[in-house]
Amino acid sequence: MDITERFLNYTKFDTQSAEDSDCVPSTSKQLVFADYLKKELENEGLSDVEMDDKGYIYATLKANFKGKTPTIGFISHYDTSPDCSGADIKPQIVSKYDGSDIQLSEGIVSSPKKFPELLQHIGEDLIVTDGHTLLGADDKAGIAEIVQAMCWLRDHKEVKHGDIRIAFNPDEEIGMGAHYFDIEKFGCDWAYTMDGGDVGELEFENFNAASAKVHIKGVSVHPGYAKGKMVNANALAAKFAEMLPETERPETTEGYQGFYHLLGIESNVERAKLSYIIRDHDRDRFEDRKRFVLRCTEQMNEAFGEGTVTVELKDQYYNMKEKIDPQMHVIDVVLHAMQDCGVAPKVKPIRGGTDGAQLSFRGLPCPNIFAGGVNFHGPYEFVSIQSMEKAMQVIIRICELTAGFND
Repeated sequence: MDITERFLNYTKFDTQSAEDSDCVPSTSKQLVFADYLKKELENEGLSDVEMDDKGYIYATLKANFKGKTPTIGFISHYDTSPDCSGADIKPQIVSKYDGSDIQLSEGIVSSPKKFPELLQHIGEDLIVTDGHTLLGADDKAGIAEIVQAMCWLRDHKEVKHGDIRIAFNPDEEIGMGAHYFDIEKFGCDWAYTMDGGDVGELEFENFNAASAKVHIKGVSVHPGYAKGKMVNANALAAKFAEMLPETERPETTEGYQGFYHLLGIESNVERAKLSYIIRDHDRDRFEDRKRFVLRCTEQMNEAFGEGTVTVELKDQYYNMKEKIDPQMHVIDVVLHAMQDCGVAPKVKPIRGGTDGAQLSFRGLPCPNIFAGGVNFHGPYEFVSIQSMEKAMQVIIRICELTAGFND
C-alpha cells in the first residue's frame, strides 16, 4: 500500500471531536477509526500494539541493531476539527496541478487568488475535497506518513535504527489530546508530533493559552414597566465585548502578536455567557491579558452591581519553547534530516497549540514537524502527495540519524 492509498482510506472515517462532550474520547465514532488503525498496525507487523480504553494507540518498531541509541517517538492525532463536517468526505486528486482554479463541485472553487499557497504546489498532485467537508489531512496525513515510514524501515533493514515508538490519540482539536497520553508507557527520550502545515515547517514555539467564560446576570422585567428595574444581559454582553481592544483579535494580529478571541455568545435578557480564548507567546504578556479580563469584570461590577459579572479563567497550555531550549539537540536532528531530504526548514512560532506543548511540560520534549496539509479546518483544505512523501522521508532520516546517537 502506498501513502496515498493509506491516507485516502483514513479519510473514509468520520472522526470529528466535540467540545461539549464529557466523554473520552469526546465522540464514539473516533473509536471506530481507532479500532481500524490498531488492526492495521498489527497487520503491518509492528510490535507492542495496544489501545487503551480511551482510544490512545501505542506501537513499536523494534531496533534492528544493538548499539546504544535513544528511544524516539512520533505522534499524530486522529480526530478532526469540530469547525467543519468530517462526514462523507469525497477526496479528489488533481494531478500535476497547473496553477489554475480548482473546481471542487458546482459553484465551489478553490482559487489561488484567494488561496495563494496553492501556487507553491504547481506540478504536484493535490488531494482536495468536494467543497462540502474538510479533508482530514489534519492530522490523518501525519498518521499516514508515520505508518508508511515504519513500513519502509521494516522493509529496508540495511537502514539501522533504534526502537521507534509511535502513538495516535483522539481529541487534539479540542485541546484534550495530551491529557490522557501515557508518557511512561510511551517510554521515549523525546518525540515529534507530525501535525504541522506545509513542507518544511518546524515549530517549537507556541502560544500560552487560556480560556475565559464570562457570565453575566441580568434582571428580566416586562419591557413596558422596565424603567429602573431591568438589567439587560444582552446589552451588558455587548458592552463587555467592546472593552477588549479591537486591535488585539485574531483577524488583526499575526506572528508573535497575541489576542483575545470571542468564540461565541449565548444570551437573553436574564443571562449571558461569552466564551473567549486568550493567547500570547510571551508568558508575561499572557498573564497581563488574564489580569486585564479580570479588571474588565471588576469595572462592570462597579458600574452595574457586585456579582453582575463573573469570569472563569482556565489555563490550557504553555509555550513549549522554555522546555525545548535546554535540549536543542532534539531540533538539530530535525534540521539535519530536512537538509538531507532536500527540505528547506521554515522555523516559525505556532499561532495555536499542539499536543507537543502539553507533552513537553509533562517531561517529553516534543516539537512539531510538518505533515503537508494546507487550509486546515475547512472545505478548501488540501494536501500534496509529494509533501506527504517528503514528510515520510524526514521521519525515516530522523530514525537513521538517531541510531547510535549520543547527546
